[in-house]
Amino acid sequence: MTVIDLGELRDEAPTPGPAARPPRAVGRPFRTALALLVALVTLAAGAPPARSAVGAIPGGPGSTAFLSEDRVYVVRPPHGWPDTERELVAYRVGRELWRSPLPGIGDVMSVWQAGGRVLAAVRTGDDQEWETVALDAGTGASRWRQPGIAVPAGDGLLLFPAGGSAPRAVRRLAVTDGHTTWTAPTSADVQVSYGPSGVERLLLRSTAGETVVLDAVTGARLAARNLRPGQPPAQRRMAAVAGLLVEIREAGDAVDAYELDTLRPLWTAELPLVGALERCGALLCAGRSTGGLWALDPATGAVRWTVERWTGVLRAESGHLLVGAEDAGGARLAVLAEADGRLVADLGGWGVLGQSEADDGLLLTRPLGGGRLLLAEPDLSGGPPAARDVLTGTDCTAGRTLLVCRERGGDFTLRRLP
Repeated sequence: MTVIDLGELRDEAPTPGPAARPPRAVGRPFRTALALLVALVTLAAGAPPARSAVGAIPGGPGSTAFLSEDRVYVVRPPHGWPDTERELVAYRVGRELWRSPLPGIGDVMSVWQAGGRVLAAVRTGDDQEWETVALDAGTGASRWRQPGIAVPAGDGLLLFPAGGSAPRAVRRLAVTDGHTTWTAPTSADVQVSYGPSGVERLLLRSTAGETVVLDAVTGARLAARNLRPGQPPAQRRMAAVAGLLVEIREAGDAVDAYELDTLRPLWTAELPLVGALERCGALLCAGRSTGGLWALDPATGAVRWTVERWTGVLRAESGHLLVGAEDAGGARLAVLAEADGRLVADLGGWGVLGQSEADDGLLLTRPLGGGRLLLAEPDLSGGPPAARDVLTGTDCTAGRTLLVCRERGGDFTLRRLP
């Protein structure tokens, strides 16, 4: 399978279509002040009773649930699994709306809604190539299929090649019928810049070393130049972060920043062992591959502060950053002051709830025992997370308005987010 690198270097962005993610991660590992631990014990003791679920969703072994808007989509293997077919079943408030067959026998990466269509990224029969399947959101009827993985871009889609031997190209598609409106040939080095409506900029680098910035809606070429003539493109990693195109040199000892829409050089920061960059509030955070963060001024590249332990920024709010790290004790979360990196709170025992849809919201969980999880919202001012509900089950995932957990036997429990 060919992997579209949508970024180890990353902006604060929605995950393509479903999500998200990720960061999302949103799939990333995370790294206890005594007073806060006391507060958390008190909080757990006074946890609210579990609220009534909206309903049960049939699933069974091998099933996977996805949330999109007010619906749950369950991918269910057929009887006699594994087989050559499976089906997608749509539910609203626990009531089945329709079911439709899905091609292929491999993984389903995502299921999400856009423009009256339900879009699913599925592996094809050889388990190496990916394709996007579009179904009618009202009836489940098949509308179109295209090879590649689609992500939202304004009122349309961008389709990225993934696997196979066909010529590599990124295409813009109409959501309703899959019609191609423009095509951009590309090499393996493809990056994107996200905004509120999906991908806004497409970054391509040719084998000859030219970097090209395209408008993801119109396909217009905004800028194109060889940023480092004479240097092999493979020796640099690029991404779009905070309105910048940033490059990490292959040795990981420096970061070069350019204005995204013009590729005008702005600054260079000499930093050893840089692994990733991301927005952190009004700053730009560079993560060391060995752990720790530098916070940079995005206008000049000047280092504002550095910390040794924390590595990933999950959320920025009111002058504080929710960060994570992985250490010998497992994944951990903490709140730092954006201005100077000072530790405000260590959230030992809490983890991040997975998300099916890109959203500014973030929820945390911590075990209560007996198969229960305390659901809470983080307080970035430094107080203990605010309890919202008690969950049962595993593999819990939140959307914008719904939350689903897998129960014993493989069925799902659906809840509305408090």
